[in-house]
Amino acid sequence: MPTRCGWATGDPLMTAYHDSEWGTPVHDDRTLFEFLVLEGAQAGLSWLTILRRRPHYRAAFEGFDPATVARFDARRRGALMRDAGLIRNSLKIVSAITNARAVLTVQDAFGSFDAYLWRFVNGAPIRKRRRSLRDIPAETPESRALSKDLKRRGFTFVGPTICYAFMQAVGLVDDHLVTCFRSRDRARAAQ
Repeated sequence: MPTRCGWATGDPLMTAYHDSEWGTPVHDDRTLFEFLVLEGAQAGLSWLTILRRRPHYRAAFEGFDPATVARFDARRRGALMRDAGLIRNSLKIVSAITNARAVLTVQDAFGSFDAYLWRFVNGAPIRKRRRSLRDIPAETPESRALSKDLKRRGFTFVGPTICYAFMQAVGLVDDHLVTCFRSRDRARAAQ
């Protein structure tokens, strides 16, 4: 059995997410927008709660197409608030729609959400050699810079801690512990 980061061993859904997604660089705007919405929805909750609801989020938010979500009106927001498959927090639901609109503005300015985001890590994942979960910070200078710039561009639910979790999720940062098989696989691939 491979050694994993400690947070990924308690539930099969968390294990699968860790093994196939977490820390893997993402360059697809829809997937980047999906993780931005999911990380915002997760604020104050466990990631497992969000993973369990992820398929429902994908359906409710039209596959996370920012152009489609940006057109959600008051009636659609109301339907989302009544949807028991979502985290029914009005600020988080409105944030998803607001952020979809902001993603479109960023795409116009930078060509893609991907091009905009990867600037914050100079185009390559930040890879640390973390030895324990205690070594992983809640935020970093990069996540604070991303948070500040996203807020300036009209995004919401993008504080530095949410931004750091987002950066980890989409591979802008790779925080797999040195004992984790994913870290060792990454080191072998770099050779």
